[in-house]
Amino acid sequence: MQTFLRIIGLLFGPDGELRGIIATTLTLSVFSTSLSSVIGICLGSFLGCSAFRGKRLIMRVLHTLMSMPSVVAGLIVFLLLSRKGPLGQFGLLFSMPAMVIAQVFLITPVMIGFSATTVAARAQPILETTRGLRLGKGAEIRLILRECRLQLLSVILMGFGRAISEVGAVSLVGGNVKYRTRVMTTTIMLETSMGNFDFSIALGILLLLISLLINSLAQYLQERGEKHLRNN
Repeated sequence: MQTFLRIIGLLFGPDGELRGIIATTLTLSVFSTSLSSVIGICLGSFLGCSAFRGKRLIMRVLHTLMSMPSVVAGLIVFLLLSRKGPLGQFGLLFSMPAMVIAQVFLITPVMIGFSATTVAARAQPILETTRGLRLGKGAEIRLILRECRLQLLSVILMGFGRAISEVGAVSLVGGNVKYRTRVMTTTIMLETSMGNFDFSIALGILLLLISLLINSLAQYLQERGEKHLRNN
């Protein structure tokens, strides 16, 4: 009880440290998921409804990247953004943009893979219909995305869940700098290393509550969408 009162005090206190941590966490997760969704759904939809030479090899590489450890993604981005790296001149290391890049690098393959699987499962009958009606490629893609929108929403949520719970990559490239790049997962890691287990547990529960809120909203939207499809 005292720990939760401490969190409430930090949340509404004058320094606003915990508010800043939560805001940084949500900002990072939303930006990373948004960018990964645009890239992942576009490329995944293309892979799902296309047949070409070399697709099997691409999917094999993609499945390998889907299981890439977060620290490996963080290491790659760290080397790219470090002072001696190819992008070191931009000075992005230990900043919010660096963490966004790391998470996009980590999440995008997952979203491409699941989007491709989702679209492939429903693309064939849709393509047969659109080609029978002699619709253009743009109309085909719009119709496929419309028919798969509920499943793709689940893919986006999965990406958000991985983004908000990620710790390895953001810790490497963000540096866990107070008031700048410290997020809830890195705060839990730091507090645990300092022996503040009660505070870490309370932060973990708070992180779960945020995830529950986001997923409840998404489930509500999915149920509304399914109801709309049944009524039509």
